Amino acid sequence: MKKLEINKVKIIAEIGVNHNGDIKLAKKLIDEAKKAGADFVKFQTFKADRLATKKAKKAAYQVQNISDDESQKDMLGRLELSYDMHKKIILYCKKQKIKFLSSAFDIESSDFLLKLGQTIFKIPSGEITNFPYLKHLGVIAKSIILSTGMSNLKEIKDAIKVLESGGLNRKDITVLHCTSEYPAPLNEVNLNAMNEIKNKLKVSVGYSDHTSGIEVSLAAVALGAEVIEKHFTFSQKLPGPDHKASLEPKEFGLMIKLIRNIELSLGKGIKQASKCEIKNMPIVRKSIVAKKEIKIGELFTENNLTTKRPGNGISPMRWNSLIGKKASRSFAEDELIVL
Repeated sequence: MKKLEINKVKIIAEIGVNHNGDIKLAKKLIDEAKKAGADFVKFQTFKADRLATKKAKKAAYQVQNISDDESQKDMLGRLELSYDMHKKIILYCKKQKIKFLSSAFDIESSDFLLKLGQTIFKIPSGEITNFPYLKHLGVIAKSIILSTGMSNLKEIKDAIKVLESGGLNRKDITVLHCTSEYPAPLNEVNLNAMNEIKNKLKVSVGYSDHTSGIEVSLAAVALGAEVIEKHFTFSQKLPGPDHKASLEPKEFGLMIKLIRNIELSLGKGIKQASKCEIKNMPIVRKSIVAKKEIKIGELFTENNLTTKRPGNGISPMRWNSLIGKKASRSFAEDELIVL
C-alpha cells in the first residue's frame, strides 16, 4: 500500500474462504461488502497440496465449526479457489468498483496473483516465519500488509528485515496487530501492542480483528490504526470454518459507519479552538469587570475588581498587570474594564 490517505482508514472485508468454493456466493459477498462501504475484499490463494501435509491437524475452532471427520488438507481442498475462479472474481470486483486482494500462502500462489495484476500482498500470520516466502514477496511486492498473530516483536522485526532484504522499503509495509483465535477473547487482544509495533519498528500499523462484535476495531481506529481487517460473511449460520467468527453485512456496515465517524472526530492532532467553538468564546469566557463602583483615578485592587462573563473584554489572564493601575475613568458595578 503506497501512502495511506490522512484520516482514511482502509477497510478490508476478509471473505477468506467464506465463499465455500462457490463463485455465486463469492460474488454475493463482494456485492454486500461494496454496499457496506469496504475498500477491499480479500480472499485466500493456495493449493492444499502445497499448504498442509496429510497429517496436519485442524485448529480447535475448525473442529468445532465443521467437525473432525476430515484432515486439514482435505478441508482446505474443498475451499480452494481455482485459477479460473480468481480471474472471474477479479473481473467482478472491477465491475463493482471494489478493490480485490488475496493472501497467497506460498511462492507459486504469490506469482500467480502477480500475473493477475496484484501488487499489494497480504501476508497471513502463519507465514511470518516463512523465510523463503518472505524473501520472495520482498522482491515482487510494491507494498505489504503483514499480519502478526501468534508472533512477538522480534519475529515481526525479523520478518520486516527479510522483506527489506528483497528490496521492499519499510514505508511500504503496514503491520497488522492480530490475535489468532476465532473468536479472540477480549482479555487476550492486547490492543496496546499495536502502537508498540508502530513506535519501536517505525511502520504503519493496523488491526486484523478476530473478536466477536465491532468494538475492538473501533478502539483500534481511535488508537491510530490505518487498516482494519475483519472477517465477512453473508450468514454466520453457513457451514465452514470461519463463518461463526465473521460479521454479517448489517453489522459490518455499522462498523464502517462508526469508523468513519471516529475518523471525523480524530482531526489533525493540533490543539486549537475549532470553528464551532470560536463563536462561544465571548459567551462562556470571562472578562475583568468592576466588582463595585470605581471612580476615576482610583487604583484597581482585588477588592474592586472581579471576573464575569462575557469574555469580550480584558482577559483575566492580565489580572496582575491591572492591579495597582489608576482608573482612567469611572466604572459602574459590573461594567467591563477598559484601559
